[in-house]
Amino acid sequence: MKSLLIPLLFATTASYAQIATQATPVDKIKVAKGFKVELLYSVPKEQEGSWVSMTQDDKGRLICSDQYGALYRITPPALGGSPGETKVEKLSIDFGHCQGLLYHAGALYGVVNDDAYQGRGLYRCKDTNGDDQFDAVELLRAFPGKAGEHGPHGVVLGPDGNSLYVMCGNQTPEPSCETSRVPRHWAEDQLFPMILGRGFMRDVLAPGGWLAKTDLDGKKWELINIGTRNTYDIAINRQGDIFGFDADMEWDTGMPWYRPTRVCFMQSGGEFGWRTCSKKWPARWEDSLPAVVDIGPGSPTGVAFGYGAKFPAKYQDALYICDWSYGKMYAVHLSPNGAGYTGTAEEFMSASPLPLTDIEVSKKDGAMYVSVGGRKVQSGVYRVTYTGSEKTAPSKAEYTDMSLENYDALEERGLMELLQGADFAEEPKKQEFSAIDAAWRFIGHPDRHLRFAARIALEHQPVASWKDKALSETNPRAALTALMALARSSGGDKSLQQPILAALGKIDFKSLKGLDRVTLIRDYMLAFTRLGEPDAATKAELIAKLNPLFPTNDTGLNRDLTELLVYLGDAGIVAKAAPLVNDSPTQEEQIDYARILRFAKTGWTKELRADYFRWFLRAANYKGGASFDLFIGEIKADALKTMSEEEKLAIKDVLDAKPEIKPPSFTTKPMNFVKAWTMADLEKSLGVGLEGNRDFQNGRNMFGAATCFACHRFQNEGGAIGPDLTSVAGKYSPRDLLEHILEPSKEISDQYGSTVFTKKDGSTVIGRIANMKENIMMVCTNMMDPNNFTNVDARDVVKTEESKVSMMPPGLMFMLKEDDILDLLAYLLSKGNPDDPLFVK
Repeated sequence: MKSLLIPLLFATTASYAQIATQATPVDKIKVAKGFKVELLYSVPKEQEGSWVSMTQDDKGRLICSDQYGALYRITPPALGGSPGETKVEKLSIDFGHCQGLLYHAGALYGVVNDDAYQGRGLYRCKDTNGDDQFDAVELLRAFPGKAGEHGPHGVVLGPDGNSLYVMCGNQTPEPSCETSRVPRHWAEDQLFPMILGRGFMRDVLAPGGWLAKTDLDGKKWELINIGTRNTYDIAINRQGDIFGFDADMEWDTGMPWYRPTRVCFMQSGGEFGWRTCSKKWPARWEDSLPAVVDIGPGSPTGVAFGYGAKFPAKYQDALYICDWSYGKMYAVHLSPNGAGYTGTAEEFMSASPLPLTDIEVSKKDGAMYVSVGGRKVQSGVYRVTYTGSEKTAPSKAEYTDMSLENYDALEERGLMELLQGADFAEEPKKQEFSAIDAAWRFIGHPDRHLRFAARIALEHQPVASWKDKALSETNPRAALTALMALARSSGGDKSLQQPILAALGKIDFKSLKGLDRVTLIRDYMLAFTRLGEPDAATKAELIAKLNPLFPTNDTGLNRDLTELLVYLGDAGIVAKAAPLVNDSPTQEEQIDYARILRFAKTGWTKELRADYFRWFLRAANYKGGASFDLFIGEIKADALKTMSEEEKLAIKDVLDAKPEIKPPSFTTKPMNFVKAWTMADLEKSLGVGLEGNRDFQNGRNMFGAATCFACHRFQNEGGAIGPDLTSVAGKYSPRDLLEHILEPSKEISDQYGSTVFTKKDGSTVIGRIANMKENIMMVCTNMMDPNNFTNVDARDVVKTEESKVSMMPPGLMFMLKEDDILDLLAYLLSKGNPDDPLFVK
């Protein structure tokens, strides 16, 4: 990235006037240096529909499916040949409507997400007479539920060549898999009722989206992991590990439970914490798995590794992910991190529009083939080849610089995964105890993914076999993991609650660090969500123990502590937490405290109540997704229900007040103009003014006061419509960072520019295409209101061009004093670490 702090800096896209009648011309597509894009075929939409899935047969031909119609077979020209030589034929078989396709061993597997044929399910097509046409269709497994965009999607060949993996969205009920690597005791696991908003999928409960494995005949199915939202496709690396690109819920934008589109390592037995409406789990909760890398708003579609491509080694080993709505393909560069992975996303290919649907890397010619289409928009097939000077010899193995510790962690996780619901041998008792012993080696491991795998292996064993071991464990981290497993596996046995609480009570909170502290509080939550509300004496004992722990220096932990204490009926937490509704620097954090405190019935003073409800007047100016106003309204309505008529009367003036509509402010402190700061004003302070002199909390507060948090994520906080700024310290010097803040239009990155659409009547629309349907482009034009679209008919567009002006306002720092700006810079450069040497000790 070149231009950094950009609240909604839109992908740079180039012009073309034939948007409505042909696929995007290649000269309007941006691609990584050294690569070439060819448009092989622009699909005649009225005759052949809009293509959403693709596979390659054993002759190197592509097979594509119309979302609402037939299958088509494409024979690409040889490398160096003319796109005009591309041959396209409609297959004669009455089959299609596939959102996932796989050709293997002479058979074509298709995942139908429609009511066509025998309904949603996994099908297999065969050529029974050798005439090079499929003529027989067999339904291998029907999927329950109704057709829709959150239904069944991708199908991928397993590494053994004898199995299939099928990915389904969260409106597809699990089809009674014969076995499961996920323990079958999933639950919602939230202390408080959900906030509905517009209520989309309000009745869809866990497990949400899921991944399953089956044999080539679709006879026996095994559930692999759960808790995704709407992962469209998956890809498997050389180690046999599976990766998916999961969807966000755009209506949740601006809320604390919003989760951006994200790349997930689809670990065996995994749970990714999707729950409907406001019940989504935060990544810090260890009963779920975190993302490998967050991407931002979008609509995930096809994914593939670059194996077999005649690309430089870096790009052969990359995971390619497609974002349909914003027209971007990313190359995600993965690195092992213990038993899990980390990653960085590089924009590889983009245009506007470029509604990417699928990727196929050909081992025949080493090219990447890309399809666009979906929702009846213009479709096409492209080919991407490398024409640069770097070597393209086959990459033998990725992660060649992996440490011995990483190898060991990956191997140990594999061992744990073998214990997840597998049948070992003929002596069940012997297997049971050997599995428990093996799992126990790793339940206290510092690696989160290995610890997770060990806990899942443990949860597959009979509780009676390890209950006492869990309750008597003395290693704090091992105890936390084992007690989490026990609460989850309890089957609602209320008699286990007091022993679990007693064991948790022996763990010294102050001796714990980081996620271990979060897990202790989460374990208390699970003891109640799984085993019921405790009695009054237990509540009083826990309040006395937990209230003094608040606040900590961890904002997520503070919210979890507040929620637990409010649930327990602690009157004392109100005076501590209620001011944070107004004083927290991020919109999301303020909303979360308002959400939690809505059920606090005691501990309020008249002043605290008045301040709490005044916040709703400010929040009326905050921006978010389609459910935003409804979410805020429900929080307020629930809070009002906890008040007596006398209490309401005491603050009647506040309750009756109407919000004044104005630009959002995330601070209650007045922000006045200080100075139109220039680089010359501040450069001299960047050396002596930073090191060891800065205030961490003020830097974080200024990140909110300058509205940065409104659009940017930093250390898992803030909005997601701009780039994540957590890693800026590794890319920019203090001077470069300051320059990008003060002069955002000086150099605009391709990734975060905007587009000017000029229409036939001479009017212009400036923004980014966020969605499409047939000929209508939904363009987001307001950086502070990312879900308010201007519809542009592609047939009215005569010209598009790159905007020369950044959509980041240049005066964001003009309301800050010099020390405030330096604290903000230090906060960014520290990666959010309060112990960084930049800060005063």
